[in-house]
Amino acid sequence: MSTASQGAGGARPATGKITVPIDPARRPDVLLRRRMPDGHRMSPWWMIGSFLVISVGVIGLLNLFPF
Repeated sequence: MSTASQGAGGARPATGKITVPIDPARRPDVLLRRRMPDGHRMSPWWMIGSFLVISVGVIGLLNLFPF
């Protein structure tokens, strides 16, 4: 057997199964997910603030339509 058929390195690479860990932060159905340290909790003020901003935005858009 000639060395040309064995490739440039001379030894054939080992083939077999490679286990790839599943990272939930890199799933294709997750958009803009950030990995946080264990025990991290989001402040409830973010939810209160987002509710107020969306409510004011909806009321503002409704005011554009006359009754």
